[in-house]
Amino acid sequence: MASERPPTIAPAAAARWECAAPAASPWLHEEVGRRMEERLQWIRRAPADWADWEPVRGGLQAHALVARRYPQARVHVVEPQPARAAVARAQLAAGWWQRLAGRPTAFGSVAPGTVQMLWSNMLLHMSADPQALLRQWHQALAVDGFLMFSCLGPDTLRELRALYARLGWPPPAHEFTDMHDWGDMLVHGGFAEPVMDMERITLAFATPGRLLAELRELGANLHPGRFPGLRGRRWQARLLQALDEGLKGADGQLTLTFEIIYGHALKPLPRVKAGEETSVPVADLRAMLRGGRGGRE
Repeated sequence: MASERPPTIAPAAAARWECAAPAASPWLHEEVGRRMEERLQWIRRAPADWADWEPVRGGLQAHALVARRYPQARVHVVEPQPARAAVARAQLAAGWWQRLAGRPTAFGSVAPGTVQMLWSNMLLHMSADPQALLRQWHQALAVDGFLMFSCLGPDTLRELRALYARLGWPPPAHEFTDMHDWGDMLVHGGFAEPVMDMERITLAFATPGRLLAELRELGANLHPGRFPGLRGRRWQARLLQALDEGLKGADGQLTLTFEIIYGHALKPLPRVKAGEETSVPVADLRAMLRGGRGGRE
């Protein structure tokens, strides 16, 4: 529903970005993925199957770290866009020894109730309909499976937002959702026991040009009130000057803050209200029966 979408994301702009996003893993995404992978040490149960949702943008090196942690698990890769799907197949196809062992990487959609872990790095904040994406993840997970995700939080680019406000310009980026709101959405979407965490990463840039290049690698401005159309060289020169004057610290570096949100949640046994007719997915029914015979596996 349109009313459930983040209020500052333009759906058409988000759809364009999804198609046009470069088939490459930004440095920040890889760093966040590395930090999120370290958190898996606290998860005692190793998944037999896990899915990486859009790993080409989320981080191919981070994907390799997770695969190394779970060498016996079967990997599912979801890349909806053809260009990035081709890169994923070229970079992530399993070696001959994995194919011989019957554990080749699966590419494409994930069947309902298939995976015990769903991994999504730095994707959710670019979605115009995050509730729909959460529903897809919930459906793909097996009962007792868990979700691991990261995304940008509302303190991201606070220095740049303040600079644009002082100059009377439209926002430089859409607003990002608070971690408490993500927790509420997870519960509303059928997940249980959400655990949210946050940290801030400050990046330094030597020049305004390098700063803008980094931002272009990370994403696009999806705010409905962003500058309409294209701007000329005169405005670009004004922007570069403003960045140099407004963001430079005593050390001569330009700094930007990125708030990183980490989320973890479980898919619990389904709660079924009995009626004259009740429809329950077969995978969920099997999980309910297993739970009734002496607990979860």
